[in-house]
Amino acid sequence: MNSEEEFFDAITGFDSDNSSGDFSETNHKVAEMLDLDPPQSNRIGRHNGERQLHENGIKKHRTSLPAPMFSRSDFSVWSILKKCIGLELSKITMPIVFNEPLSFLQRITEYMEHIYLIHKASSHANPLERMQAVAAFAVSAVASQWERTGKPFNPLLGETYELIREDLGFRFISEQVSHHPPVSAFYSEGLNKDFVFHGSIYPKLKFWGKSVEAEPRGTITLELLKHNEAYTWTNPTCCVHNIIIGKLWIEQYGTIEIVNHSTGDKCILNFKPCGLFGKELHRVEGHVQDKNKKKLSVIYGKWTECLWCVNPATYDTSKKNEKRSGDQKKMKPSEEAGNDEADDMPEIQETVQVIPGSKLLWRINSRPPNSSQMYNFTSFAVSLNELETSMEAVLAPTDCRLRPDIRGMENGELDLASKEKERLEEKQRAARKERAKDEVEWRTRWFHQGNNPYTGTSDWLYSGGYFDRNFSDCPDIY
Repeated sequence: MNSEEEFFDAITGFDSDNSSGDFSETNHKVAEMLDLDPPQSNRIGRHNGERQLHENGIKKHRTSLPAPMFSRSDFSVWSILKKCIGLELSKITMPIVFNEPLSFLQRITEYMEHIYLIHKASSHANPLERMQAVAAFAVSAVASQWERTGKPFNPLLGETYELIREDLGFRFISEQVSHHPPVSAFYSEGLNKDFVFHGSIYPKLKFWGKSVEAEPRGTITLELLKHNEAYTWTNPTCCVHNIIIGKLWIEQYGTIEIVNHSTGDKCILNFKPCGLFGKELHRVEGHVQDKNKKKLSVIYGKWTECLWCVNPATYDTSKKNEKRSGDQKKMKPSEEAGNDEADDMPEIQETVQVIPGSKLLWRINSRPPNSSQMYNFTSFAVSLNELETSMEAVLAPTDCRLRPDIRGMENGELDLASKEKERLEEKQRAARKERAKDEVEWRTRWFHQGNNPYTGTSDWLYSGGYFDRNFSDCPDIY
């Protein structure tokens, strides 16, 4: 069954592509600051005299999964890969045990965990402060990937996911709009009409022997409606180490450029690779500049921890003093590992050293105490696949929550999940052959292909209408 339909099954422990078979402390009570009164069409009836909820809203979100994750210790990735030497990487199917019980569409939704940063950006009158908040949001969007070595399920063509969070002030819809290449499109808007956030994701994979790298493709766009501003950027490259032997670990690296298309300001952020001694592991460093390339602010921190900003002159002085004091010790190079040895994850260095005069932009949320038994999910991620009986009547029939393979895995039924995954993939293949036979092209339901209005590059744009809830022509994919 090594067919095209299993395009991203090659990658274990990966989150940034469509992989088959990527609010505790910081839950700033946005609802108290916003006039959250969306149309009645987006609500269900009252419950015991309490506030109405959205159709897919749950007032108190769950704090754990129905069953703990499965042990992967009895499974060897190398035992699978060694039989596939010479085959195309995209044709290798991994056991379902290496998945996590979420679709990639749900992984994309995790961008919204720190949505308070967008609300904060919208509230600032100063364009520099708006850019700093947007930069913090861009970094926070990849924070949930830390230690997430389970692979999300590949969305089926036409699969969707919606999320309405009245408490956080947004609603979100995504759709799998293409299977070859796999492309996921998403659109989100503030319930108080303060922002629009949209984009499409289609990463390119590279296999380096002991690691797999995903180079992000697609533009992320944020519009702050109150300020008539639009910001665009792409995500950093994600790399999963030790896919053959050793402990899996993840790093993000590469430079991202956030552009304010209204003012010409830019924020350039460098996600640093760990380096020989791991000194730079997880570090992010960059600056905000105006349209004349004058540095306005320096930003630094770790994408796994926090982000700070400081005046450029203060930052330069601090770095000079640090060099003079000789804090940077020379280390003896370690012996180079052989090609058949694991790339050990470098020891995490001391926490971010805060420069006096810095301002905190963002800090990561604490994870649940039992997170390690729940695929290292955040509290936000734990809630993404919860399903109440009342929701089934109002969700689109293509919603991820209704996928039997993901639901089976979440409930601890691995054999059932594996059989259902195989059945769904076979059904998708049969449908594709039938369309080819009848010469019928696939029609996306909620997004259409066009050009990004700010960059001019190819993009998938929201067609509207999802929340009118006319799902009569949705495909039968499950």
